Amino acid sequence: MSDLLIKPKGTTGKVHDITVNSARTGKSPDWAYVGFGLYRLKAGDRVEERTGDREVILVLVEGKAEISGVDGNFGTLGDRMNVFERRKPACVYVPNDSQWAAAAVTDCTLAVCTAPGRGSHRARVLNVPDLVTRGKGANTRYIFPIAMEESDVADSLLVTEVFTPAGNWSSYPPHRHDEDRFPEMTYLEETYYHRLNPEQGYGHQRVFTEDGELDETLSVSNHDVVLVPKGHHPCAAPYGYDMYYLNVMAGPLRKWRFQNHPAHDWIAKRDG
Repeated sequence: MSDLLIKPKGTTGKVHDITVNSARTGKSPDWAYVGFGLYRLKAGDRVEERTGDREVILVLVEGKAEISGVDGNFGTLGDRMNVFERRKPACVYVPNDSQWAAAAVTDCTLAVCTAPGRGSHRARVLNVPDLVTRGKGANTRYIFPIAMEESDVADSLLVTEVFTPAGNWSSYPPHRHDEDRFPEMTYLEETYYHRLNPEQGYGHQRVFTEDGELDETLSVSNHDVVLVPKGHHPCAAPYGYDMYYLNVMAGPLRKWRFQNHPAHDWIAKRDG
């Protein structure tokens, strides 16, 4: 199995714990920014973590939980019992050198998105923008831009949710953001946390560089995570199965600048 494809460890508790150190594999030896954790909690479970030198955005993928931190209790959050309802997620920002706790009010799925922090922002509940539509035809997808660069809500983190209907493509045309040469492109590591509906489904993601040095085609199942250290990374949802993914990006500059694959850029130019 590819070392870019991370399977969940069990079905309850902390099923993903991807750190900078654990992500450094043969295909991503220079990984230095993005961390991703995932808790699948039963009602009544409680978890807490210190942030250390990393900022955190907590995303309640589904279910309700009471979230608290050193600055107080944010109350019971969560209005989405199933991720495919496409309601806004409840999200909380927690700065570095702090801590957070979550008590599950219902069964819930809690994502822990991390990157280097500089203490520039206070802990708070994020105001998630409304759902937006991107693409045309079989490239149509729906996005909650939780914490993209238009919102000054974090030091390093860029976080977004994407819903791809069955039979459609997303992160397409193939694009990359693996060079630190702003404003043309920014270097951003990225993780994809995948969900499928119905849950027995699967999807496909290709991670590849233009020179062929990296070329992996991955079949993803429910709750899998894909690491994207470099290269292009399109996704496909087979007929019959809707795809959701939660993206976490970070790098030396909190800007999202990418370039489409030169052989496929005509698609973006045609569709506008």
